[in-house]
Amino acid sequence: MESLTIGISDCSKYPNYENWFLASAGVRVIKLSYLLNNAHEISNCDGLVLTGGQDVHPRFYGKPEFISYSKPQDIDEQRDEFEFELLEYAYAHQMPILGICRGLQVVNVFLGGSLVPDIPSFKDVDHSKFGEGNDRYHSVTVEAGTKLFSIASTSPVEINSAHHQGADIIGRGLFPNAFSPDDGFVEGLENGHAEACYILLVQWHPERMKDQANPLAAGIRLAFLETVKKQKGERKLQS
Repeated sequence: MESLTIGISDCSKYPNYENWFLASAGVRVIKLSYLLNNAHEISNCDGLVLTGGQDVHPRFYGKPEFISYSKPQDIDEQRDEFEFELLEYAYAHQMPILGICRGLQVVNVFLGGSLVPDIPSFKDVDHSKFGEGNDRYHSVTVEAGTKLFSIASTSPVEINSAHHQGADIIGRGLFPNAFSPDDGFVEGLENGHAEACYILLVQWHPERMKDQANPLAAGIRLAFLETVKKQKGERKLQS
């Protein structure tokens, strides 16, 4: 594969994402973090990955009163603002975007959407980790004709689950591509095939799924990298 540079947002489990992408030949990564004050390095990247982690502060989607559904240690407004800055650049430069768990939520809020602040409280279901810290596993139905279905090639597919927040009102230009069949909860979002800025957002954690042969694990990474490679080639032709 042609050399590609992927910017990955920082989080407590950053090495999981870094190692996952470095498993593909010809890929280098740049850690993007407000702690490093290096938002400018997004300009050296060919694609952007937004990782999991803290809750998005509800003031960013107009519901500051929802703050009581988050623990203080699970909120980091500096990270929110930093990642919105990365998204501004990615959108302006039509950079492919992959959002994982929190990454889905950040992009949805950035595009004017909102979140369910605590799924068990609002939906009477639980998509978070088990008490001992292990991911849940359940199936998702993937919508035919979507980018995600072109990766999955089948439906339903089993995924892992470790989130207590999720998409509520869907942001501009996005639409659901996967649902939890038992409760109808949105498990993935994307934009249209014809959109200049490729966006694929999933609520699960493909980077740490036990079965990387699952198409919704490594298949997501490879499809994203192929898109990044294609767009990089097209930019070279235009320059």
